[in-house]
Amino acid sequence: MSTVKFSFSRELTSQQYVVIRAELPVYNDETIVYLPVWRPGRYELGNFSKNVRNIRFYDHREVELDYTKTTDSTWVINTQDVEFISVYYEYFANELNSGSTFIDPKQLYVNPVNCCVFTDETFNHTIEIEIDQPEEWQIATSMESEGNVMKVSGYDELFDSPFVASVLLQERSFESNGTLFHIWFNGVVKPDWTKILYDFKRFTDKQIEAFGAFPAKEYHYINQIVPFRKYHGVEHLKSTIITLGPTFEIFEELYSDLLGVSSHELYHSWNVKSIRPIEMFPYDFKRENYSPLGYLCEGVTTYQGDLFLRKSGVFNDDEFFTEFGDQFQKHFDNPGRLNYSVRNSSIDTWLDGYDVGAPGRKVSIYTEGCLLAFLTDIFIMRSTNNEKNIDDLMRLLFEEFAQQGRGVSENDYLTSVECISGRSFEGYFNLYFVKPGNLESELKKALDYIGCELITGKPKSIFEEKYGVKYAEPINAATIKVVYPGSPADRSGLMLEDEIFAVNNIALTKSLDKWISHFQGEEIKLLVRRNGIFVEIHLREPEENYFLKYSVKHTDGKDAAQEHAFAKWIS
Repeated sequence: MSTVKFSFSRELTSQQYVVIRAELPVYNDETIVYLPVWRPGRYELGNFSKNVRNIRFYDHREVELDYTKTTDSTWVINTQDVEFISVYYEYFANELNSGSTFIDPKQLYVNPVNCCVFTDETFNHTIEIEIDQPEEWQIATSMESEGNVMKVSGYDELFDSPFVASVLLQERSFESNGTLFHIWFNGVVKPDWTKILYDFKRFTDKQIEAFGAFPAKEYHYINQIVPFRKYHGVEHLKSTIITLGPTFEIFEELYSDLLGVSSHELYHSWNVKSIRPIEMFPYDFKRENYSPLGYLCEGVTTYQGDLFLRKSGVFNDDEFFTEFGDQFQKHFDNPGRLNYSVRNSSIDTWLDGYDVGAPGRKVSIYTEGCLLAFLTDIFIMRSTNNEKNIDDLMRLLFEEFAQQGRGVSENDYLTSVECISGRSFEGYFNLYFVKPGNLESELKKALDYIGCELITGKPKSIFEEKYGVKYAEPINAATIKVVYPGSPADRSGLMLEDEIFAVNNIALTKSLDKWISHFQGEEIKLLVRRNGIFVEIHLREPEENYFLKYSVKHTDGKDAAQEHAFAKWIS
């Protein structure tokens, strides 16, 4: 046999285990079976094998084979005189997000990269997938399918092709530039199809116009709508899985979130699924895939995802600047921007990129990358008298690298910016991408170029503003969650997770900010519990403001050059 076969059974649904059988051709006397250790779209180890139980290996005669487990995700089997092996195992599937595998009585949702084993010898074999499902269920997937059987050309496509089989699926479609786009909703949800199809087609059309072509013949927006608070999306070349909730807010308060994450994930079809860092070309599913290009993969996508909603008219100025301003807020709230570069933070996503981590240590490739993409966009516009912008840069990368089957190196990105702008970008790149730096001056100059301003306001909490502290205050104590370096709170000796019980000997009852305000101008003493011991902290006098509120605004009445640049920026 030359085809790899998988079957997915629902017989252990009540335990939330998916029962999987894989049939793999054998070519050597010893066969090494792997489970992926990570999934593209999440640059950290996934530890998927922790969900595997009761794994067994059989030969073509159904004789059980001995095996040795050599790593957490690797099994070695003696396959002398064996034509193919059958791998039986159960995968625990109780987590519902955009990159997980999940089973309950109403759905079987699988990200194959979580739970499908492979060998080096069969990696490029045709793969057939059969699932156990009731007749009335539908399947949402980008894979070629007939009934409950799906087919892909190899593991690269399999690992990039999630599927949802469910009784609750609803679907509509539209066409854009010759590509058929499907929109799926799974869950107890009442889609406003007229509005959805109108808005999705507008931003989809605009993105395809910018690149000139779509990298796939068909695309699926697959939405998992849940009754609890959730916001998550994962990109694939021919689809995206989006998890969003609570259900009753999807077409009200959360509609802008649905649009934002959908536009973001669609842009990924070009940027990272097609325009891919050379270090991930091809993906290696056995180990970390380090790349410094997080500012391209996630930063440019974060910037462009929202900007295309404005360019297409789906967002108005207020809606767009609300989202854009959030990136400025995250940037200025994080002192890590002064300590660690976005380039190095890209490498460290594999270390702690998705956790809060050590205070002030790193930056987000999404936030910093977004703002650097904005600066790059304005750099190109200024250099070309507004004739070119970041869309021209990304189209160049798509045509010269993705469509030519080549990965993009950091130097390729640098030289591509220089090719489009006609100016040297190296000094700017080293100052703001390679090294940590203060972007405030550059951001203000870039905003001014397009007739926009960075607006600052005060936070609601006086403790945040004057003393540089963020805290949680559930009942009768305030727990310190963030201390800004060099702030009065920092210099006074307040530490993370300190619990404040009293201000000037007055017990707190969810009233810390009111008492701090009441005693302004006087000596302030805090009664703090730290590691089970009570200590007294004397607060230093405030000298400046912290955790200001930032927003971006387009200012009418700017000069003609600024108005022209703004019009070019959002067109």
